[in-house]
Amino acid sequence: MQNGLMLLGERLEASSVSFEFRLPCGSSGDTIPGQAFALENWLYKGAGAYSARGWAAALDSLGAQRIGGVGLESTRVGATVLPEDVGAALELYADLILRPQLNAADLTPILELARQDLESLEESPADLLFSELRLRSFSSSHRYAAQGNLESLEVLGRALGPNIVRQARKRYTPKGAILSIAGNFDWDEVRVTLERLFGDWQGTSVAQIPAVANPPFSDHLEQESHQTHLALQYRGEHPHSPDWYTFSVLVSMLSGGSSSRLFQEVREKRGLAYNVAASSQRIGQLGVLWVYAGTTFERAAETLAVLRLEVEQISQNIRDQHIGQAELERAKMGLLSSLLQSNESPRSRVSALSQDFAVLGRVRPISEIEAALHHVSLEHLQNYLARDPLGQPSQLTLGVNNV
Repeated sequence: MQNGLMLLGERLEASSVSFEFRLPCGSSGDTIPGQAFALENWLYKGAGAYSARGWAAALDSLGAQRIGGVGLESTRVGATVLPEDVGAALELYADLILRPQLNAADLTPILELARQDLESLEESPADLLFSELRLRSFSSSHRYAAQGNLESLEVLGRALGPNIVRQARKRYTPKGAILSIAGNFDWDEVRVTLERLFGDWQGTSVAQIPAVANPPFSDHLEQESHQTHLALQYRGEHPHSPDWYTFSVLVSMLSGGSSSRLFQEVREKRGLAYNVAASSQRIGQLGVLWVYAGTTFERAAETLAVLRLEVEQISQNIRDQHIGQAELERAKMGLLSSLLQSNESPRSRVSALSQDFAVLGRVRPISEIEAALHHVSLEHLQNYLARDPLGQPSQLTLGVNNV
Protein backbone atom coordinates (compact mmCIF):
# COMPACT_ATOMS: atom_id res chain seq x y z
CA MET A 1 0.00 0.00 0.00
CA GLN A 2 1.13 3.60 -0.52
CA ASN A 3 1.55 4.16 3.22
CA GLY A 4 4.13 1.37 3.41
CA LEU A 5 1.97 -1.50 4.66
CA MET A 6 3.13 -4.64 2.84
CA LEU A 7 0.36 -7.01 1.77
CA LEU A 8 1.15 -10.71 1.31
CA GLY A 9 -1.38 -13.35 0.34
CA GLU A 10 -1.50 -17.01 -0.59
CA ARG A 11 -4.61 -18.94 -1.53
CA LEU A 12 -4.97 -22.41 -0.06
CA GLU A 13 -7.62 -25.08 -0.46
CA ALA A 14 -9.00 -24.66 3.04
CA SER A 15 -12.24 -24.02 4.89
CA SER A 16 -10.82 -21.03 6.79
CA VAL A 17 -8.72 -17.90 6.38
CA SER A 18 -5.94 -16.65 8.65
CA PHE A 19 -4.54 -13.14 8.66
CA GLU A 20 -1.75 -11.59 10.69
CA PHE A 21 -0.54 -8.03 11.15
CA ARG A 22 3.16 -7.99 11.94
CA LEU A 23 3.95 -4.59 13.48
CA PRO A 24 7.57 -3.35 13.88
CA CYS A 25 7.20 -3.06 17.66
CA GLY A 26 9.25 -5.78 19.33
CA SER A 27 10.65 -6.07 22.82
CA SER A 28 14.21 -5.34 21.64
CA GLY A 29 13.10 -1.78 20.85
CA ASP A 30 11.70 -1.09 24.33
CA THR A 31 13.13 1.89 26.21
CA ILE A 32 11.82 0.22 29.39
CA PRO A 33 11.67 -3.60 29.18
CA GLY A 34 8.09 -4.81 28.95
CA GLN A 35 6.75 -1.81 26.99
CA ALA A 36 5.70 -3.66 23.83
CA PHE A 37 4.27 -6.58 25.82
CA ALA A 38 2.16 -4.27 28.00
CA LEU A 39 0.95 -2.33 24.96
CA GLU A 40 -0.12 -5.45 23.04
CA ASN A 41 -2.19 -6.64 26.00
CA TRP A 42 -3.57 -3.13 26.54
CA LEU A 43 -5.03 -3.08 23.03
CA TYR A 44 -7.65 -5.64 24.01
CA LYS A 45 -8.95 -3.53 26.92
CA GLY A 46 -11.14 -1.50 24.57
CA ALA A 47 -10.87 -0.28 20.97
CA GLY A 48 -12.96 2.05 18.85
CA ALA A 49 -16.48 2.13 20.24
CA TYR A 50 -16.05 -1.28 21.90
CA SER A 51 -15.35 -2.01 25.53
CA ALA A 52 -12.93 -4.85 26.25
CA ARG A 53 -15.78 -7.30 26.61
CA GLY A 54 -17.64 -5.85 23.62
CA TRP A 55 -14.64 -6.25 21.30
CA ALA A 56 -14.03 -9.83 22.50
CA ALA A 57 -17.72 -10.67 22.10
CA ALA A 58 -17.77 -9.28 18.57
CA LEU A 59 -14.76 -11.43 17.66
CA ASP A 60 -16.24 -14.50 19.37
CA SER A 61 -19.47 -14.02 17.41
CA LEU A 62 -17.41 -14.69 14.28
CA GLY A 63 -16.02 -17.91 15.78
CA ALA A 64 -12.54 -16.43 15.39
CA GLN A 65 -9.36 -17.86 16.88
CA ARG A 66 -6.92 -15.16 17.88
CA ILE A 67 -3.31 -14.97 16.72
CA GLY A 68 -0.88 -12.76 18.58
CA GLY A 69 2.16 -12.17 20.70
CA VAL A 70 5.25 -10.03 21.14
CA GLY A 71 8.65 -11.14 19.90
CA LEU A 72 12.04 -9.49 19.84
CA GLU A 73 11.34 -7.55 16.65
CA SER A 74 7.57 -7.42 16.20
CA THR A 75 4.10 -7.54 17.66
CA ARG A 76 1.69 -9.91 15.90
CA VAL A 77 -2.10 -9.60 16.00
CA GLY A 78 -4.56 -11.47 13.82
CA ALA A 79 -7.14 -14.22 13.64
CA THR A 80 -8.40 -17.32 11.87
CA VAL A 81 -12.00 -16.98 10.62
CA LEU A 82 -14.43 -18.40 8.11
CA PRO A 83 -14.08 -16.97 4.57
CA GLU A 84 -17.32 -14.99 4.78
CA ASP A 85 -16.18 -13.26 7.99
CA VAL A 86 -12.83 -11.86 6.81
CA GLY A 87 -14.17 -8.34 6.23
CA ALA A 88 -15.89 -8.13 9.62
CA ALA A 89 -12.78 -9.41 11.40
CA LEU A 90 -10.55 -6.87 9.63
CA GLU A 91 -12.94 -4.13 10.79
CA LEU A 92 -12.40 -5.22 14.39
CA TYR A 93 -8.62 -5.33 13.99
CA ALA A 94 -8.60 -1.86 12.42
CA ASP A 95 -10.11 -0.59 15.68
CA LEU A 96 -7.59 -2.60 17.69
CA ILE A 97 -4.51 -1.27 15.85
CA LEU A 98 -5.60 2.27 14.96
CA ARG A 99 -8.06 3.21 17.70
CA PRO A 100 -7.17 1.50 21.00
CA GLN A 101 -8.57 3.30 24.04
CA LEU A 102 -5.55 2.75 26.32
CA ASN A 103 -7.22 3.85 29.53
CA ALA A 104 -4.67 4.18 32.33
CA ALA A 105 -6.79 2.21 34.82
CA ASP A 106 -6.65 -0.85 32.57
CA LEU A 107 -2.84 -1.06 32.63
CA THR A 108 -2.50 -2.13 36.27
CA PRO A 109 -3.97 -5.66 35.90
CA ILE A 110 -1.86 -6.20 32.77
CA LEU A 111 1.34 -5.43 34.66
CA GLU A 112 0.22 -7.63 37.54
CA LEU A 113 -0.31 -10.58 35.21
CA ALA A 114 3.10 -9.95 33.63
CA ARG A 115 4.66 -9.98 37.09
CA GLN A 116 2.94 -13.27 37.91
CA ASP A 117 4.14 -14.69 34.61
CA LEU A 118 7.75 -13.81 35.43
CA GLU A 119 7.48 -15.17 38.96
CA SER A 120 6.00 -18.42 37.64
CA LEU A 121 9.33 -19.12 35.93
CA GLU A 122 10.54 -20.33 39.31
CA GLU A 123 8.12 -23.22 38.90
CA SER A 124 9.33 -24.01 35.37
CA PRO A 125 13.09 -24.57 35.69
CA ALA A 126 13.72 -25.24 31.98
CA ASP A 127 12.03 -21.98 30.96
CA LEU A 128 13.89 -20.11 33.68
CA LEU A 129 17.16 -21.63 32.51
CA PHE A 130 16.79 -20.35 28.95
CA SER A 131 15.51 -16.97 30.10
CA GLU A 132 18.65 -16.61 32.19
CA LEU A 133 20.81 -17.97 29.38
CA ARG A 134 19.62 -15.21 27.05
CA LEU A 135 20.03 -12.61 29.79
CA ARG A 136 23.70 -13.58 30.22
CA SER A 137 24.42 -14.13 26.51
CA PHE A 138 23.56 -10.66 25.18
CA SER A 139 24.41 -7.12 26.24
CA SER A 140 21.78 -5.59 23.94
CA SER A 141 18.07 -5.32 24.77
CA HIS A 142 17.58 -8.80 23.24
CA ARG A 143 18.61 -10.15 26.64
CA TYR A 144 15.23 -9.42 28.25
CA ALA A 145 12.02 -11.43 28.21
CA ALA A 146 9.10 -9.80 26.40
CA GLN A 147 7.43 -9.17 29.78
CA GLY A 148 10.51 -7.25 30.93
CA ASN A 149 11.65 -7.88 34.49
CA LEU A 150 10.30 -7.19 37.96
CA GLU A 151 12.19 -3.88 38.18
CA SER A 152 10.95 -2.59 34.83
CA LEU A 153 7.37 -3.60 35.62
CA GLU A 154 7.61 -1.55 38.80
CA VAL A 155 8.65 1.47 36.71
CA LEU A 156 5.76 0.94 34.30
CA GLY A 157 3.39 0.73 37.26
CA ARG A 158 4.22 4.22 38.49
CA ALA A 159 2.34 7.40 37.62
CA LEU A 160 4.17 7.95 34.32
CA GLY A 161 3.91 4.28 33.35
CA PRO A 162 0.91 4.66 31.02
CA ASN A 163 2.68 7.43 29.11
CA ILE A 164 5.82 5.31 28.78
CA VAL A 165 3.80 2.40 27.38
CA ARG A 166 1.85 4.70 25.05
CA GLN A 167 5.16 5.87 23.57
CA ALA A 168 5.61 2.40 22.09
CA ARG A 169 2.63 3.12 19.81
CA LYS A 170 5.03 5.18 17.68
CA ARG A 171 6.27 1.79 16.50
CA TYR A 172 2.75 0.83 15.35
CA THR A 173 3.51 2.22 11.93
CA PRO A 174 2.65 0.98 8.42
CA LYS A 175 6.26 1.48 7.32
CA GLY A 176 7.81 -1.91 8.01
CA ALA A 177 4.45 -3.48 8.92
CA ILE A 178 3.18 -6.59 7.11
CA LEU A 179 -0.33 -7.93 6.64
CA SER A 180 -0.25 -11.54 5.52
CA ILE A 181 -3.31 -13.61 4.70
CA ALA A 182 -3.65 -17.26 3.71
CA GLY A 183 -6.53 -19.61 2.97
CA ASN A 184 -9.77 -19.41 1.04
CA PHE A 185 -10.16 -15.67 0.33
CA ASP A 186 -10.74 -13.24 -2.53
CA TRP A 187 -7.61 -11.13 -3.03
CA ASP A 188 -9.38 -8.20 -4.74
CA GLU A 189 -12.01 -7.97 -1.99
CA VAL A 190 -9.35 -8.07 0.72
CA ARG A 191 -7.32 -5.32 -0.97
CA VAL A 192 -10.34 -3.03 -1.25
CA THR A 193 -11.20 -3.63 2.42
CA LEU A 194 -7.64 -2.96 3.56
CA GLU A 195 -7.41 0.24 1.53
CA ARG A 196 -10.62 1.47 3.12
CA LEU A 197 -9.64 0.54 6.66
CA PHE A 198 -5.89 1.25 6.66
CA GLY A 199 -5.29 3.59 3.72
CA ASP A 200 -5.05 6.67 5.98
CA TRP A 201 -2.71 5.02 8.49
CA GLN A 202 0.54 6.96 8.68
CA GLY A 203 3.84 6.66 10.53
CA THR A 204 7.61 6.71 10.21
CA SER A 205 10.10 3.88 9.80
CA VAL A 206 11.39 2.07 12.88
CA ALA A 207 15.09 1.19 13.14
CA GLN A 208 15.81 -2.35 14.30
CA ILE A 209 18.20 -2.73 17.23
CA PRO A 210 21.19 -4.99 16.42
CA ALA A 211 21.83 -7.88 18.79
CA VAL A 212 25.18 -7.77 20.64
CA ALA A 213 26.47 -11.10 21.97
CA ASN A 214 28.71 -11.52 24.98
CA PRO A 215 31.75 -13.86 24.97
CA PRO A 216 31.16 -17.52 25.93
CA PHE A 217 30.74 -18.10 29.67
CA SER A 218 30.05 -20.80 32.24
CA ASP A 219 27.68 -20.20 35.15
CA HIS A 220 25.29 -21.94 37.55
CA LEU A 221 21.92 -20.99 39.06
CA GLU A 222 21.21 -22.32 42.53
CA GLN A 223 17.59 -23.52 42.84
CA GLU A 224 15.80 -26.20 44.79
CA SER A 225 14.82 -28.65 42.06
CA HIS A 226 14.32 -32.38 41.68
CA GLN A 227 16.38 -32.24 38.50
CA THR A 228 19.50 -30.48 37.29
CA HIS A 229 18.89 -28.59 34.06
CA LEU A 230 21.69 -28.14 31.54
CA ALA A 231 21.98 -25.68 28.64
CA LEU A 232 24.69 -25.10 26.07
CA GLN A 233 24.67 -22.27 23.55
CA TYR A 234 26.81 -22.44 20.41
CA ARG A 235 27.10 -20.05 17.51
CA GLY A 236 24.55 -20.79 14.81
CA GLU A 237 23.39 -19.41 11.49
CA HIS A 238 20.87 -16.75 10.52
CA PRO A 239 18.39 -17.52 7.69
CA HIS A 240 20.25 -14.89 5.62
CA SER A 241 23.37 -17.06 5.74
CA PRO A 242 24.32 -19.14 2.68
CA ASP A 243 24.96 -21.96 5.20
CA TRP A 244 21.44 -21.83 6.67
CA TYR A 245 20.16 -25.06 5.12
CA THR A 246 23.39 -26.92 5.87
CA PHE A 247 23.18 -25.79 9.49
CA SER A 248 19.50 -26.80 9.66
CA VAL A 249 20.36 -30.31 8.51
CA LEU A 250 23.15 -30.51 11.10
CA VAL A 251 20.70 -29.57 13.88
CA SER A 252 18.26 -32.19 12.58
CA MET A 253 20.99 -34.84 12.72
CA LEU A 254 21.60 -33.89 16.34
CA SER A 255 17.98 -33.68 17.45
CA GLY A 256 15.51 -34.27 14.64
CA GLY A 257 13.75 -37.36 15.87
CA SER A 258 14.05 -40.63 17.76
CA SER A 259 16.99 -41.75 15.61
CA SER A 260 18.92 -38.50 16.13
CA ARG A 261 22.31 -38.44 17.82
CA LEU A 262 21.30 -36.79 21.10
CA PHE A 263 18.15 -38.86 21.56
CA GLN A 264 19.96 -42.14 20.93
CA GLU A 265 23.13 -41.45 22.92
CA VAL A 266 21.80 -39.46 25.88
CA ARG A 267 18.39 -41.05 26.37
CA GLU A 268 18.22 -44.47 24.74
CA LYS A 269 21.78 -45.78 25.14
CA ARG A 270 22.86 -44.21 28.44
CA GLY A 271 19.49 -43.38 30.07
CA LEU A 272 20.89 -40.06 31.27
CA ALA A 273 17.92 -37.81 30.55
CA TYR A 274 14.32 -38.18 29.44
CA ASN A 275 14.24 -34.72 27.89
CA VAL A 276 17.09 -33.86 25.55
CA ALA A 277 16.96 -31.56 22.53
CA ALA A 278 18.84 -29.16 20.28
CA SER A 279 17.26 -26.27 18.40
CA SER A 280 18.27 -23.29 16.27
CA GLN A 281 17.26 -19.84 17.47
CA ARG A 282 17.30 -16.43 15.78
CA ILE A 283 18.23 -13.50 18.03
CA GLY A 284 18.11 -10.34 15.95
CA GLN A 285 20.62 -10.68 13.12
CA LEU A 286 22.39 -13.56 14.91
CA GLY A 287 21.76 -17.28 14.98
CA VAL A 288 22.49 -19.62 17.89
CA LEU A 289 22.24 -23.33 18.64
CA TRP A 290 20.68 -24.30 21.96
CA VAL A 291 21.24 -27.76 23.49
CA TYR A 292 19.27 -28.86 26.57
CA ALA A 293 18.89 -31.81 28.91
CA GLY A 294 17.26 -32.32 32.31
CA THR A 295 18.64 -35.05 34.57
CA THR A 296 19.42 -35.96 38.19
CA PHE A 297 22.22 -34.17 40.00
CA GLU A 298 24.13 -37.46 40.35
CA ARG A 299 24.25 -37.83 36.56
CA ALA A 300 24.46 -34.14 35.62
CA ALA A 301 28.23 -34.00 35.08
CA GLU A 302 28.16 -37.10 32.87
CA THR A 303 25.16 -35.79 30.92
CA LEU A 304 26.83 -32.43 30.35
CA ALA A 305 30.00 -34.13 29.14
CA VAL A 306 28.01 -36.33 26.73
CA LEU A 307 26.09 -33.34 25.35
CA ARG A 308 29.33 -31.52 24.55
CA LEU A 309 30.91 -34.71 23.22
CA GLU A 310 28.04 -35.44 20.84
CA VAL A 311 28.24 -31.96 19.32
CA GLU A 312 31.99 -32.33 18.95
CA GLN A 313 31.76 -35.89 17.64
CA ILE A 314 29.19 -35.20 14.95
CA SER A 315 31.39 -32.39 13.70
CA GLN A 316 34.46 -34.65 13.76
CA ASN A 317 32.60 -37.59 12.19
CA ILE A 318 31.42 -35.42 9.31
CA ARG A 319 34.87 -33.93 8.79
CA ASP A 320 36.38 -37.45 8.81
CA GLN A 321 33.66 -38.74 6.45
CA HIS A 322 32.31 -41.17 9.07
CA ILE A 323 28.71 -40.10 8.54
CA GLY A 324 26.63 -42.25 6.21
CA GLN A 325 24.26 -41.08 3.50
CA ALA A 326 21.35 -42.78 5.28
CA GLU A 327 21.77 -40.62 8.39
CA LEU A 328 21.90 -37.50 6.24
CA GLU A 329 18.75 -38.46 4.34
CA ARG A 330 16.84 -39.18 7.57
CA ALA A 331 17.72 -35.73 8.88
CA LYS A 332 16.59 -34.08 5.65
CA MET A 333 13.38 -36.11 5.54
CA GLY A 334 12.51 -34.98 9.06
CA LEU A 335 12.88 -31.34 8.05
CA LEU A 336 10.91 -31.83 4.84
CA SER A 337 8.08 -33.60 6.65
CA SER A 338 7.84 -30.81 9.23
CA LEU A 339 7.90 -28.20 6.48
CA LEU A 340 5.04 -29.76 4.52
CA GLN A 341 2.90 -30.50 7.57
CA SER A 342 3.34 -27.02 9.06
CA ASN A 343 2.32 -25.31 5.84
CA GLU A 344 -0.92 -27.22 5.28
CA SER A 345 -2.97 -24.92 7.52
CA PRO A 346 -3.68 -21.22 6.84
CA ARG A 347 -2.59 -20.33 10.37
CA SER A 348 0.88 -21.84 9.92
CA ARG A 349 1.31 -20.51 6.41
CA VAL A 350 0.34 -16.95 7.31
CA SER A 351 3.09 -16.81 9.96
CA ALA A 352 5.62 -18.21 7.50
CA LEU A 353 4.71 -15.55 4.92
CA SER A 354 5.23 -12.62 7.28
CA GLN A 355 8.35 -14.08 8.89
CA ASP A 356 10.00 -14.76 5.54
CA PHE A 357 9.38 -11.24 4.33
CA ALA A 358 10.43 -9.63 7.62
CA VAL A 359 13.67 -11.63 7.85
CA LEU A 360 14.60 -12.15 4.19
CA GLY A 361 12.76 -9.38 2.36
CA ARG A 362 10.87 -11.91 0.23
CA VAL A 363 8.66 -14.98 0.54
CA ARG A 364 10.29 -18.30 -0.28
CA PRO A 365 8.12 -20.77 -2.19
CA ILE A 366 7.90 -24.11 -0.39
CA SER A 367 9.42 -25.70 -3.50
CA GLU A 368 12.53 -23.54 -3.05
CA ILE A 369 13.00 -24.68 0.55
CA GLU A 370 12.47 -28.31 -0.47
CA ALA A 371 15.05 -28.04 -3.24
CA ALA A 372 17.58 -26.34 -0.94
CA LEU A 373 17.25 -29.07 1.68
CA HIS A 374 17.53 -31.84 -0.91
CA HIS A 375 20.68 -30.14 -2.21
CA VAL A 376 22.55 -30.37 1.11
CA SER A 377 25.23 -33.05 0.81
CA LEU A 378 27.87 -34.61 3.04
CA GLU A 379 30.41 -32.48 1.21
CA HIS A 380 28.48 -29.33 2.14
CA LEU A 381 28.53 -30.41 5.78
CA GLN A 382 32.26 -31.20 5.63
CA ASN A 383 33.13 -27.82 4.11
CA TYR A 384 30.90 -26.02 6.60
CA LEU A 385 32.32 -27.72 9.70
CA ALA A 386 35.90 -27.33 8.50
CA ARG A 387 35.53 -23.65 9.45
CA ASP A 388 34.61 -24.53 13.10
CA PRO A 389 31.42 -22.45 12.84
CA LEU A 390 29.92 -23.46 16.20
CA GLY A 391 32.86 -22.30 18.32
CA GLN A 392 33.09 -22.76 22.08
CA PRO A 393 29.73 -22.91 23.85
CA SER A 394 28.35 -20.93 26.71
CA GLN A 395 27.20 -23.17 29.56
CA LEU A 396 24.48 -22.57 32.11
CA THR A 397 23.20 -25.08 34.65
CA LEU A 398 20.38 -24.90 37.18
CA GLY A 399 19.85 -27.02 40.29
CA VAL A 400 20.72 -27.54 43.91
CA ASN A 401 24.50 -27.74 43.34
CA ASN A 402 26.95 -26.65 40.71
CA VAL A 403 27.88 -29.32 38.18
